[in-house]
Parts: sequence; structure tokens; C-alpha cells
Amino acid sequence: MKGSTQQDFEQLPDQVKDMVCDAQVSPAACEPATEPRIAEVVRKTKETDIKLTLNLDGTGQANVATGVPFFDHMLEAFTRHGLFDLDAQAEGDLEVDAHHTVEDVGIVLGQAFAQALVDKRGIVRFGNSFLAMDEALVLAAVDISGRGQLYYAVDLPIEIVGTFDTTLAKEFFIALASNAGITLHIRSFSGENSHHILEAAFKAVGRALCDATRINPRIAGELPTTKGAL
Repeated sequence: MKGSTQQDFEQLPDQVKDMVCDAQVSPAACEPATEPRIAEVVRKTKETDIKLTLNLDGTGQANVATGVPFFDHMLEAFTRHGLFDLDAQAEGDLEVDAHHTVEDVGIVLGQAFAQALVDKRGIVRFGNSFLAMDEALVLAAVDISGRGQLYYAVDLPIEIVGTFDTTLAKEFFIALASNAGITLHIRSFSGENSHHILEAAFKAVGRALCDATRINPRIAGELPTTKGAL
């Protein structure tokens, strides 16, 4: 659809629009959810106090403050490239370290995805992104399966970026996958700079979830499974 506009797209016959959406030629033009898919989750423990709002059908707007600067940067990249709208405000026991804050944000974000997806009817379900960032190349693949699992094979040359412990990225993705009820694979194929590798991973996961959570009008109201439940 090179050179075409949204107005041109809307003038196409419904059958043609369905084919375009299904082929993912123009995902942004596909039919949005009939109702806003928004979730708000609050979690307060002795270690963290988090309030998060997620809109699956957003435009990539992020308002994030966790007290962990590099992690904020990663969440902003995830949001921007996933085309979600995310407001995440977190206070944690950073005097200990960032572990509880990063993991608990993953828990709350995963819960928000699960709530916003409701019964999962009409979603594409699967998504993947092979994303390059300079010398780094990372694959993320997701199945909104109802089975929360992470398979993580990401090689990082150094363990600290700025003040961020890079091992916490895995803890975040474990919490996200298990609480969202998704099967998530993240694998790095190349990379020399840990910042680039992690940023590619967060962007790739965002893009994969963007594809997996969007509505396919050809199966609106149906579950994308043969067993009748996800």
C-alpha cells in the first residue's frame, strides 16, 4: 500500500481490508478493539508501592518513573515500539538494590496485560520480532497461551549498565511472562554492547506483543485456539 492513505484503505471492500490486516501488511490500519482495552493495577508491599495503567490500543506514550533510570529507558522503548500507552509510577527499596522494584513492576505489568486482554477473543495471539540495534540482533517471540513461561538466552558482555544490574532484565521478563500468562522467548544472536542488546530485547518484546495483542477482524469474538480456552 505504498503511497496510500488511511482514507484510501477505508474505501477498500471489507474482504480486501481483512486480507491486508491478516497479512500484517498494515497492522496499524487493522480494526481496533470495539472497547478500550485498559487496565489499572495497584500493588503495595513492604518493598514496593506501584501504580500502573496500561492501554493496549495506544500510540506508544510512556510516563514512567521507577527510580531506576536505565529501567525507565527500557520501559519507554518497550512502550514506544509496542504502541501501548503506559503510566507506571513505582517507589521501591532502592537503598537495598533495584531487584524488588524491577521484578514487581514486571509482576504488575503482566497483571495489567492479563486484565486488559479480558477473555482474549479476537486477538492474533502470536507475534514475533527480529530486531537489530547496531551490532546487536535479538529475537522475541510470544504466544498468548495462558501458560506463563519465559525462555531466555541473552548473552550480555557486562553485568552493569550505568547503575543497572543487567541480570535484573531476566527477572523482569520472568515476572511479566508468568503474570501475563504468555509464553515468551527472547534470544540474542549477536551483540557486543550490553546496552544495545537489552534495548533490542525490550523493543523486540514490545513489537511482538503489539502484533500478538491486536484484534484480527476475521475472528472477532472467537478464541484463537482449537481447544476452546486459553
